[in-house]
Amino acid sequence: MINYLRVVYHLHTLTRRSFWDKARLSRFQNDRLRKIVSHAYYHVPFYHRRFRELGIFPLDIKSTEDLKKLPIISKDEIRQNQRQIISNGFARDRLKRLSTSGSTGEPLFLLISSAENEFRKAKHLRANMSCGQKPFDKWVTITAPHHFAESNRLQRALNLFSPDPISVFSSTNEQIKKLEEIRPDVLDGYSSSLFLLAKEIEKTDIRTITPRFLIGGAELIDRYSRDYIEETLDSPFYDQYSSVEFERIAWQCPMKRGYHMDVDAVSIEFVDDDGEEVSFGERGEIICTSLFSYAMPFIRYPVGDIGVKSDEHCECGRNLPIMKVVEGRKDSLLHLPDGRTITPRAFTIAFNMFKLYKYIDQFRVIQKRKGFFHVLVKLKDKKSNLENILRKELQVHLRETINLPVGSVEFEIDCVNEIPLDKNGKLMTVVSEL
Repeated sequence: MINYLRVVYHLHTLTRRSFWDKARLSRFQNDRLRKIVSHAYYHVPFYHRRFRELGIFPLDIKSTEDLKKLPIISKDEIRQNQRQIISNGFARDRLKRLSTSGSTGEPLFLLISSAENEFRKAKHLRANMSCGQKPFDKWVTITAPHHFAESNRLQRALNLFSPDPISVFSSTNEQIKKLEEIRPDVLDGYSSSLFLLAKEIEKTDIRTITPRFLIGGAELIDRYSRDYIEETLDSPFYDQYSSVEFERIAWQCPMKRGYHMDVDAVSIEFVDDDGEEVSFGERGEIICTSLFSYAMPFIRYPVGDIGVKSDEHCECGRNLPIMKVVEGRKDSLLHLPDGRTITPRAFTIAFNMFKLYKYIDQFRVIQKRKGFFHVLVKLKDKKSNLENILRKELQVHLRETINLPVGSVEFEIDCVNEIPLDKNGKLMTVVSEL
């Protein structure tokens, strides 16, 4: 049973902390870090063993600067030590079980306490309320069916921050029908779902779905797609970055200066291939340490994404530091024969620069080998005679835009009737199979 008074308390304190000065935020973060590290050492067998092997004791970790003394813990290590990574201070049968999507292979199962669940809900709402969500707004979320039970009977009866879920696997026409019935104030969902929805709304010229704002997440979205969604639905689009392990990690406020990082709940590092912290403005792998997960601690855990560290300040008044952009999953990086590594954004930008892009409805780029890409293209007009011209022009455009010498990389381009969602209901536009 969720204690809503605690959720309200957490929401109040989280909101206030957003406006603390940087020094006070840093002191709070370091205090929370020391407590979670001490708890992990004394109550979690896996961390106790790993710390002892390295000769590290809780007193050695005084601030986030000391995190580099600790090893980065992989998802495979957690899977292999599933029982040893649960705190002995909790009754396992009283914990709630969550699962990652398994988009990179085998899903990871994690356990959280009821208190942690309440804190996560408040953390989620802080991000939404920063964009203008109100307690009794009609809120629709397009998501996977296993998320449908996340609001309980009391929430639904009071209509208090209670989302109406629509399955990401329903057809776009079915989603539109339900949205026309509900007329949401806030429309929330996978970014690719909102993109597909906007495509259909533009095609059918529907004017009855007018949310006050949109929230996207769960996957990378490029600026062109975000602008298209905003223009089609005539509503501002706010992107959020999250994971099952940490809930919200970073999010956009109405200023859209960048992504405010939840540093009062998660310590976030950006590291290079050698595990060293990158400089501001540089790309780095995102490593997170939860400051609130006591039942199953996550300390120096790579979420699998690449982000850009920033020292900019947002004019909204919040002092939560900013990251500039999430560039996609580390395992979605594309490796070229000349030794370069590029992010999925290189292809999404290249497509949006393509002179025939206005005729393209959807696309997917699949890297099969270092020198071979399979490109799927769905045209807006299936009856057009553009296929042969598009194949030839797109080959040349991709080579020139990404600066690939002729013969170094092969593009096999196929025009298809449909590009299916993946098993998690996401529309991945760039996929690496290396």
